[in-house]
Amino acid sequence: MRIAAALLALTALSGCGLTPLYGGGAGGPVRSTMAAIEVAPMEGEAGWLMANALRDRLRAGEASSPRYRLEVRLDDQITGLGVRSDDSVARERRTLRARYQLIDLSTGAVVLDATAGSDAGVDVVGSQYATIAAERSALERLSGIVADQIVARLARFARTDGQP
Repeated sequence: MRIAAALLALTALSGCGLTPLYGGGAGGPVRSTMAAIEVAPMEGEAGWLMANALRDRLRAGEASSPRYRLEVRLDDQITGLGVRSDDSVARERRTLRARYQLIDLSTGAVVLDATAGSDAGVDVVGSQYATIAAERSALERLSGIVADQIVARLARFARTDGQP
């Protein structure tokens, strides 16, 4: 009885239609589309971190000529949350939001327009240096998180819409 149930479960699992996102390796539709995306330059420290994170994850520039350009506009904000009895901020929230557009270079059309974002809490301590270091560390982590969200969405685009 247990063997029959296991065989039935395996049969159902194989018929579910799931396929690996990066199936086909380097020549697969997702990997080849991702390599054909150039990342447009971004302003500021957050832009530099985000552009590097995206290039690392996309392996941008591996293709001989890019098919797409990724343009990202960032909104990086720090907001004070907790207040001590002396009216100083005790905790901050750093928020990084990105609006990104994938542009087909052959037509100039925007083929994907979406947003991504995340936030992180930062403790404000007595040392100003430690607080600034914590804010920068939060920005580095947020850049990686938001870059992962963008790349995941680009991979879904490449899997469904990116190839004819």
